[in-house]
Amino acid sequence: MDIPLYQVDAFTSKVFSGNPAAVCILKHWIDDVLLQSIAAENNLSETAFLVPADDGFDLRWFTPTTEVTLCGHATLAAASVVMARREWTGDEVPFRTRWSGRLAVTRRDGLFVMDFPARSAGTFDAPPGLEEALGVTPRDVFASEEDMLVILDDERAVRSARPDMTVLERLPFRGVIITARGDESDIVSRFFAPRVGVPEDPVTGSSHCVLAPYWARELGKKELHALQVSERGGELWCAPSGDRVFISGETALYSEGMIRL
Repeated sequence: MDIPLYQVDAFTSKVFSGNPAAVCILKHWIDDVLLQSIAAENNLSETAFLVPADDGFDLRWFTPTTEVTLCGHATLAAASVVMARREWTGDEVPFRTRWSGRLAVTRRDGLFVMDFPARSAGTFDAPPGLEEALGVTPRDVFASEEDMLVILDDERAVRSARPDMTVLERLPFRGVIITARGDESDIVSRFFAPRVGVPEDPVTGSSHCVLAPYWARELGKKELHALQVSERGGELWCAPSGDRVFISGETALYSEGMIRL
């Protein structure tokens, strides 16, 4: 069995920054154990698996340890691959997913624009020891369907956080988002998900499904320029619209090859 494999840096215009994702194009679905083994072998925060369909592509995402319900950067990477390789004609790629419904990515003005579900965050009592676990003092704490959202005082606090992953792994959330207003952007954030095998994700599209609605209300803005200030770093543009959020970014192809099984 030969499986085309692409590695793409997402939410950046140049390689060695942004968030690397693997994209595997299958002729049909293969056993889930094999999908997970491939993702573990790739050892990137996400591997996107695609199967062509009459009306687009079926799409699933795997970390090195588990399947996830939504992933932004690997979706961005997948769309850029199928458009560049002429696997799909037109400027919009439709994706069908198991848990997040229909998604679409549109190419517009040099960016790939994802149409994703917005996620609200409600007030939440911070668990004991959260301040020590993050190494910074939270201003507010909220919880969405999957993630904890921690508001900090400023960009410096976001950048200086040194979280204890063993503590964060025990929290009943997919991940922990820390965020603040940015110095040179509207917002900054970082995302930690040791519970699903990703200690710190370089740039996280799905976390902005929570971040964008929250900060749009706080800042009174319809569009947001966001930076994820991980070591690699990445840039996003977000526009919440009702129960959807449009998340835009660039991609850079790093490598392409073949998996032979």
